[in-house]
Amino acid sequence: MEGQPLGNFSYIDFKQARIAHWDGLSRSRDKQSGWGGHYHRRLAEIYRFSVRPNQRVLEIGCGYGDLLSALKPSLGVGVDFSEKMVRQAQERHPELQFIQADAQELSINAQFDVIILSDLVNDLWDVQSVFEKLHLVSTPQTRVICNFYSNLWMKPLQLAQNLKVAQPLLPQNWLTREDITNLFYLTDFEVIRSWAEILCPLPVPGLEGFANRFLVKFWPFSIMALTNFIIARPKPRNLPAVRQPSVSVIIPVRNESGNIAQIFERMQKETGKETELIFVEGHSTDNSFEVIRKYIADYPALRCKLFKQEGTGKGEAVRLGFTHANGDILVILDADLTVSPEDLGRFYACLCTGRAEFVNGVRLVYPWQQKAMRFLNLLANKFFSIVFSWLIGQQIKDTLCGTKALWRKDYLKIAENRRYFGDFDPFGDYDLIFGAAALNLKIVDMPVRYYERQYGKTNIRRWRHGWLLLRMVFFAARKIKFI
Repeated sequence: MEGQPLGNFSYIDFKQARIAHWDGLSRSRDKQSGWGGHYHRRLAEIYRFSVRPNQRVLEIGCGYGDLLSALKPSLGVGVDFSEKMVRQAQERHPELQFIQADAQELSINAQFDVIILSDLVNDLWDVQSVFEKLHLVSTPQTRVICNFYSNLWMKPLQLAQNLKVAQPLLPQNWLTREDITNLFYLTDFEVIRSWAEILCPLPVPGLEGFANRFLVKFWPFSIMALTNFIIARPKPRNLPAVRQPSVSVIIPVRNESGNIAQIFERMQKETGKETELIFVEGHSTDNSFEVIRKYIADYPALRCKLFKQEGTGKGEAVRLGFTHANGDILVILDADLTVSPEDLGRFYACLCTGRAEFVNGVRLVYPWQQKAMRFLNLLANKFFSIVFSWLIGQQIKDTLCGTKALWRKDYLKIAENRRYFGDFDPFGDYDLIFGAAALNLKIVDMPVRYYERQYGKTNIRRWRHGWLLLRMVFFAARKIKFI
């Protein structure tokens, strides 16, 4: 595209005008000072939530490198077309690497976990070509995070520039979230989630914190926000057929002795040599532990492990099973068999094809047997579905289905980050969902048939546990949404 005219204005003219503009700013104004600095400090807070420390981070359009430094990367590389800004960035942050280059001509021999384009896409000559180049520095697990001004703020920003309380802007593309989503689609990226931030960019005591933490999260205030955020990943590609990932199926058991025979019979047909079954028995009052041990002896071809839970709650049992799992993929199967073991292959395939990084079972799509779910349980599931989808920014239709699957390497990151949310979830569902959302994993719902329990009775105490779940929602809102 370089050298092709646009009226009387070519890409070369555009590039020279940008260099002159930003070199002038580097002499006259510090990006972190004044009212504009307040905006950039808030951006840094938002990025710190989305980017874990000690990752490989590339920022294109890095300016002085302050945002990149705030993320504490293990490898931090900043790219900017302004030679003067790059020189000042290197002086301010000698622990980072800075490269003077144009985003349109990006050429770096490295791959990164996170790529950041903060307030950049509206300044680019050709956004599509820049997005295409990002594949050269990406892995399948890379996350691209960009934020850009909302169209509604065009006139207010121009007024702020005239009053000299904001930096002058170059001619802007003024792209919408839909525009950027489409450009990601055209360049083989998949948007994971998008949202709005910063309703009050000025340090107004009593208003700024409330507006930016709370009001901006609700309609209609969200459509009036100053900046839009989008997180995307490279579109998935199938894993090579040379080696199929191994699987660990975690089966928490409490008073399920009457279901054990079926589990072994049905799982024998579904498992291969790369599958292990991990039973975690939790203080049963029937003889579940002994029955499991007997069937392990009766089915020597199956790779099985059996553990006795010391703590309480399904969540603790699942975490114990995960700790002893060796599989590349971790799957949870409830021992009550209300979800069919035969459906686990779909969860496996969804991960292997890259369509998802966290697969969540959904019991609310197909009709279920008459006594499988009570009406009040259905209402509660619908309520938590709506709330959770809003909280994490991704669709999740059934938060309490026990069948879930994820990569073991991602679970280890969730476990490492667990201290942020706290170890308070007795069910384990929220612990995994919150953790997956915090890692910006692609979450996909997997419809399953839901069957009546054939033996025993549920371990869920509907009212007491329902109140606990509600408390967890408020806790998660503070930790995820209202950061």
